[in-house]
Amino acid sequence: MSGGGARGAYEAGVLAGLVDSLGLRARDTSPFSIFAGTSVGAINAAYAASKNDRGDLGVDELLRLWTDLKLSRHLRLDLLGVLGLDRSEPLRRILGRGEPTRFGHFFLDPRPLERLVEENVPWARLHHNVDRGIVHALVIAALHISSGRTTLFTELSPGAEFRPTRDPRRVAIEGRVGPDHVLGSSAIPLLFPARRIGEGYYADGGLRFNTPISPAIRAGAQRLVIISLMHRPYGSAELEPDLTAQYPHPAFLIGKLMNALLLDPVAYDLSVLERFNRLITVIEEGLGRESQTAFDRVLEETRGAGYRRIDALVFHPSRDIGRLAGQHLAARPKRLGLDRMEEWLLGRGASGNGGEWEADLASYLLFDGEFARTLITLGMDDAHRRRDDIRRFFGA
Repeated sequence: MSGGGARGAYEAGVLAGLVDSLGLRARDTSPFSIFAGTSVGAINAAYAASKNDRGDLGVDELLRLWTDLKLSRHLRLDLLGVLGLDRSEPLRRILGRGEPTRFGHFFLDPRPLERLVEENVPWARLHHNVDRGIVHALVIAALHISSGRTTLFTELSPGAEFRPTRDPRRVAIEGRVGPDHVLGSSAIPLLFPARRIGEGYYADGGLRFNTPISPAIRAGAQRLVIISLMHRPYGSAELEPDLTAQYPHPAFLIGKLMNALLLDPVAYDLSVLERFNRLITVIEEGLGRESQTAFDRVLEETRGAGYRRIDALVFHPSRDIGRLAGQHLAARPKRLGLDRMEEWLLGRGASGNGGEWEADLASYLLFDGEFARTLITLGMDDAHRRRDDIRRFFGA
């Protein structure tokens, strides 16, 4: 599951559509064994893994968590955070509760997100599912700030293996995955505080590794369901003309920067996956067994694992989520009960020429239950339209 802030409601909708298309009930066996996520995808993945002892993955409760979001609670400017101060630190010192976990300068109050992750993901149940082998692996990607390396926090069932990569940009750490790992993976710089885990400081994993496809494969996945939050992969349409003669507002530029960091790389990753599948087919058809063995040995030495064909079921939003955010804001009262800075972050998405065009930034920050319901419906509809593909993929 990819990262993308409030866009993550779409992932919950696709998951609900999958469950419905397969006719899964609580007493059935879940078709999933490995979960991997980054940023908001880490939150959704951790929740799904914690409910993997149910065939329906507890999706009804996950949808409720999304539709219960409120802008007045989940999008609040934190003036102390802007100054680099943690409002909980004095109380922590008085109570003697150890070292702080929030670091850096941040604009948004992190406490509502922290409560959501800590209180609504049943962590003991998650660990129980892993220990019993109901979950084979959970992988959460976060960015180690000082080194710039992607850290893959990996919780494995007994006997499971995660094949480490030789890529120096990534490192895997095996152990229990908890709220701090997920919050670190979700810590978009300047919006939310970095998190301290062990001796390191971590920020949003989507900055370097938004859709953790290869970690799922290295954990043993043979087939993948991949949920992207980007509407249209590159190459599927011509460049759109600018809709205004004026240079765009900074909110628009920030939104496009977020797209480039968090959404665009998945298109490249998927094209790589497709190319490798085709390459493996050619190799299997053209090489003898001895040559294939030598080829696999070289791959083991250079990248830590060989290549194998991976079937994938990929979902993209059928509508542009940025434009949906603009439409949502345009339909709301002008004042949303927010402060001026919060209004600035969102309000530009529904004002001026080409309002829908400028709403990408808002789509990441619209922690609003009604907007989440729109994305959930979109995700469910996209899954239902591919019901036959889903049932064929899972052999149902």
